[in-house]
Amino acid sequence: MKKKYIKLLSMVAFVAALASCKKFVDYNPHEDFVTTEQDYLKSESDYRSLVISAYSPLQWLNQMVPVGDIASDNSVSGGESASDVLSLQQIDDYTNTPINSTMTDLWQVAYEGINRANYLTEYKDKNLAGQNITFAGKDALYGEVYFLRSYYYFSLVRMFGDVPLFTDKRLGVSDSRTLKRSPKADVYKAIEADLNSAIAVLPAVQTQKGRITKYAAQALLGKVYLYENKFDDAKTILESVITSNAFTLVPDFNSIFLAAGENGPESVFEIQYTNGSPYYNWGGVTRGQGNYSVQQCGIRGLNGNTPYAAGWSTNLPSQNLAAAYAAGDQRKAVTTFDIEAYKNANPSLGITYQVAPYKNTGLYNGKYLPRKGETSGQVELNYLNNFRTIRYAEVLLMAAEANNRSTAPNDVKAQGYLNQVRQRAFGDANHNVTATGAGLKQAIWDERRLELAMEGDRFFDLVRTGQAATKITGFKTGKNEVFPVPQSEVDVSGLTQNPGY
Repeated sequence: MKKKYIKLLSMVAFVAALASCKKFVDYNPHEDFVTTEQDYLKSESDYRSLVISAYSPLQWLNQMVPVGDIASDNSVSGGESASDVLSLQQIDDYTNTPINSTMTDLWQVAYEGINRANYLTEYKDKNLAGQNITFAGKDALYGEVYFLRSYYYFSLVRMFGDVPLFTDKRLGVSDSRTLKRSPKADVYKAIEADLNSAIAVLPAVQTQKGRITKYAAQALLGKVYLYENKFDDAKTILESVITSNAFTLVPDFNSIFLAAGENGPESVFEIQYTNGSPYYNWGGVTRGQGNYSVQQCGIRGLNGNTPYAAGWSTNLPSQNLAAAYAAGDQRKAVTTFDIEAYKNANPSLGITYQVAPYKNTGLYNGKYLPRKGETSGQVELNYLNNFRTIRYAEVLLMAAEANNRSTAPNDVKAQGYLNQVRQRAFGDANHNVTATGAGLKQAIWDERRLELAMEGDRFFDLVRTGQAATKITGFKTGKNEVFPVPQSEVDVSGLTQNPGY
């Protein structure tokens, strides 16, 4: 079935979970179908299956992570040549236009997720036949739906600023050209409302790992508040996560990103991927259940007795990023993996590789480096690696920033949260930060880069903190804070374009 995602007109396809698969988000795309008037939402099972379908576009937002670093000073697009991964090259070079396949895909996917969530909320109390299907846990299940819709809108507003906002129903063909871009303040208001609704009903712990919890919703709300400069609110909600004692920092930073580290004690929210799905499609490389981004950042032509598999040398960490790490920081080797240093340190492994042909930095993203045995079928499209989307370390750093920037700053508490992260990084307290005020604020911002590099937040952090123009080559104030609205949306739906594009 050919799907129309957005030209702001999504026909929503729904999917059934496969109970035998490794992760609860698994599904069989060949069982997709579009509902007719009264053929679905007749049972608890129907509702639960459709909620799984609302999770699926999380996986398809795959390229938000490389974009968030390639658009910043953290990484370069890399690839085989200047014409390889052209959409990422344009983002890297700040020659981006409204005709960019990656940004169009991200727009479409986010609205597909919104439409799926809206279908569920539209028929929460009564289905298409007017029946009220009740079952234990329904309210908590809808907490997941509210979170998902908020996450899709947060993705959109970070990328594009003002975007069409609708929460009452799915869009249909008749809605073409009826929607306008809503001010981002209104979008944030809707995001807050969804997250507060989610927090009120979600459990603290889910029996299936990877499903959204109350703490995930609280952490995301805290992050949203930071983007709105609502530091008092952010401080309160983030400290609810911290004082829950539900999460701990993992001593070995590298272990977080291993397959064995998925959904671990530091995980607040992860986007689940699997190599167990039979579905992968070169016509839609982000539409399977495997993590396509892993193949992108691998070392080209790699051979030898190593745990690593070869990849495409895309999204290469910059030397600027590597230089930001102090001596003794265990995060450097993981985040900016130096293949030549690794080869020289392990001569018995027989390592050979091809130097990245384009924009070579000599460095690779070790957090999501492809590993042998973690993919199957069409190997390039089917890696099982979860995205660690919100980690407890980030919660601590967000709480540190909120305390430092609140109406009544508490720099002692902010230092404490920040230094927990630094003590894990260095294995001692000798690198603790003692600065206060503006100096502490900058230290927290710098620590976000070191801790979260290559996880997709850097560009958005630089924009929200006003540092982008001084940190990113080619960045133009008043234009590049947001990406261009896809030209297809301007042409078909009549949306206005962002300034400068």
